[in-house]
Parts: sequence; C-alpha cells; structure tokens
Amino acid sequence: MRWRGLFFVALGINLVLGTLCLHWVPAPPHARNSAGHERELLVKTNVVVRKQFFSWSQIESTDYSRYIANLRDIGCPEPTIRDIIIADVNSLFARRMGSEVTTPEQQWWRSEPDTRVLRAAVEKLRGLESERRRLLTQLLGASWEAGDLNNLPRPSRRGVKLDGPVLSQLSAELKDLLQAADTRAGDRSAAYLAARQAAGLAPDPAELGRLRKQAREDLAHILTPPQLEDYMLRNSTEADNLRTELGELKFFNATPEEFRAMFHAADAYNSKILTLTPPTDAAGISERQSLEQQRETTLKTALGAERYELLQLLQDPVYRDAFAAAQRAGNPAAARTLYEISQTVAEQEAALRSKTNWTPEQLAIALQRAKLEQLKANAQALGQDLPEDPSATAPTPTAPRSPPNAPIPFSLQTHPHVLGIGENEGSLSTLYGVSISALRAANPDVNLRKLRPGDSVLIPNRPSPTGP
Repeated sequence: MRWRGLFFVALGINLVLGTLCLHWVPAPPHARNSAGHERELLVKTNVVVRKQFFSWSQIESTDYSRYIANLRDIGCPEPTIRDIIIADVNSLFARRMGSEVTTPEQQWWRSEPDTRVLRAAVEKLRGLESERRRLLTQLLGASWEAGDLNNLPRPSRRGVKLDGPVLSQLSAELKDLLQAADTRAGDRSAAYLAARQAAGLAPDPAELGRLRKQAREDLAHILTPPQLEDYMLRNSTEADNLRTELGELKFFNATPEEFRAMFHAADAYNSKILTLTPPTDAAGISERQSLEQQRETTLKTALGAERYELLQLLQDPVYRDAFAAAQRAGNPAAARTLYEISQTVAEQEAALRSKTNWTPEQLAIALQRAKLEQLKANAQALGQDLPEDPSATAPTPTAPRSPPNAPIPFSLQTHPHVLGIGENEGSLSTLYGVSISALRAANPDVNLRKLRPGDSVLIPNRPSPTGP
C-alpha cells in the first residue's frame, strides 16, 4: 500500500507549486491615457478577417462577357476561365447540334441513308461549328484553341448517340445513366462471348436472348416508354437486323410508320423465341412454330395485305431482278409480269435439261431460243417495240446445183425447232411453209399431236429450185 502514500504526497507538492506560479506571473503591461487612467495595451496584427458570402449563381450569367468578368473579379486564373468558358460553350452547341441537326442515323426506318439529308446535315454542322469558333474567339481571343487541352474529346468507348427530337431532350443525369447502362450491357455480352470462346463453345442463342432482355429491363428503369421506343428503334440489335433485312430486299422502302409496326410486330415474338432453348421434342418444335406463325400474322396485319405480299415476293431474288428491270424501264407495274415470264422460262429450261437423248449442241440451241423468247416477252410486257428481224430482209442464199437424185447433206435437210407456248404441228407447218406430212416424215419417233412447250422438232428445209 506504499504507492497510495506516495501518490498523495506528490499531489500535495503539485498543488503548492501551482499556487506559487499564480502569484509570481507578472500582470500584463498597462498604459496611461491622457486622463491618467490606465488602459490595456492591445497588440496589433496583420490578419484582417472579412466576411465574404457569395454563391455560384451570382457569378454565372447568360451573358458570356459578364460571366468572364465575374470570374476575374473573384480572382479565377485565366487558364481556368478559359476551360470553364470552352466547356460551357461546347455544351451549349452540343445541345444545339442534337436538336437542330437531322442526321441520317435519326432516320431509323431507312436501310440506306438519304443523301439529301446527309448533305443538309453536313452543311448545318459546318455552320454551327463556325458559329462556335467565332464565339470562342470573340470571348477568349484568337489563341483560345492553343491551350484547349482539357476539352478535346477522347472517347474510350463506343457510346450511343443521344440526338434527335427525343433523346437530345434528356437531362445530363439521364444521359449519363443511359451511357452507363449501355456500357454495362456491352460488358456483359463481351464477357459471355469471351468465356464461350475460351471454352471452345458456340454462343447459346437462348442466353444471348436473356442478356438482351436484361439490358432492356435496365433501360426501362431509366427511360419513359416513348423514350425507350426511340432508343430501341435506333440502337437495338433487333432494329439493326430489320434494317439489314430491308436493305437486302432493296425495293421495299418502308415508311417510318411501317418500320415501327414491323419492329413491334417482330420484337414481341422474337424476344420470346430467342429465350427458348433449342427444341428437342415435338412440344418444343410446335411452340416455336406457333410463335413464328403468330409473328407472321401480326406482321401481315400491321402492313396490310398488299404491302405484306410485296415483302414476301422481294424475298425471291428472281422477283428482285424483275422489279429492278421494270424500274429501269420506267414501268414498275410490269414487275409481276416479268416475274411470271421468268418463272415460265425457268420451267422450260428445266424441262429442256431433262432431255437425255439430246446432244450438247441441241441443248445449247434450245436454251438460246428460250432466252430469245423471254427477251421478246419482256419487251412486250414493258411496252417496248421489238427490233426488226434481220432474217426477214436478208437475201436468201442460192443453193448449189446438185446432180440429179444426189442426196442432200443432213445439215441441209432439217434443223431443230424448240416449241414455245401455244405452238403445234399446224402452226409449224404454216410458219416454215412445209406440209404436215413432211414434218411427220422428218420426225418419225415423235407424236406431233401431243407436243408440249420445250419439245424439239426437226423442220425439213424446202428444196431450192434447180431451174429458171
């Protein structure tokens, strides 16, 4: 218990020393005033405390000249003033470019950009850029651009264009959220594809469909339904696929209303089809076929019967060729007739190629004749005049004299003729000026009464006169 005694002894000593210090400290110096009274002597310092209350709203101004003057009044450094003004002016003109310029990308319903819209957009952008540079030169002097290092665009990601009448009106906060959501969706897809590739596996369409669905749900939490529709029509994979498909068809030229209807009609069912696992049983196959059938029915209703039929016809390359030929001739209404002619000729050519008893020369002649008939039919369908047949006005060569009863070479005896539509033995007799009996004699193995288009018939040549 000795430590307790030592503690109280030390405490007493400290109390005594403290009392002595209070008595020995000298009082502060005093000075006498003119009345002889003492006054306390104050020590003057160089520190001046001044209350200075201001807010940024007092500095900002819609008048850029006043804005710059306010920044200088509070001692803002010139490089900082330059960066603030450049960033503010760039933001102002970025909003103007988004709302005042109509770019080809904003016409999301077109598979090919409109060159007139492109030229107008380029001219408008040039004008706005010139106006921006003039304003900055007026505010900051001619050397403003030399120090503009902080405001140069340095994009590290693709991003999405948020211009046009709808997306350009989004607030800065919504635009940042939208860009972040787009980045997250891209990162998720890239990570999944990289993992599948590293494992040596092909991407699963159902999983890709789920990733797209998740990305759309994220966007739906940020945008209103009209904003989400505009975003999807411009930036979604489904809209890109639709534009690619219509671009391959070339001649459909969907209107904005038609493209929107086609997008919604297909999107409602494609999202369900993509999330289905590959069907392995009858029930799965039936479910997929049912969704595909519902999609086509909805698409037909959205477009109307006539436009839907054109969309289906343009899937056939033969019809696209016929449509292109009709357009070049200035008669688009003849496209269907040209298409039917092409189908008929294709059937005839298939029938000709099935002839196994023909020589290659005979087949080549028959195919060339079928092509010639197609050209004639096309010209008539387009309302074009047929050129004059040169064989009708060409002089008939005189056959060489032969000894009496000398046989005529086979090549001079007959020549082949491929039957066209509506031809028979009577028309051949009239066309070539030979009797039906002569036709039958030249074709002993052919039943001339049962001829069909594409059949080949040997036509005997009429002997040239030997006397005056």
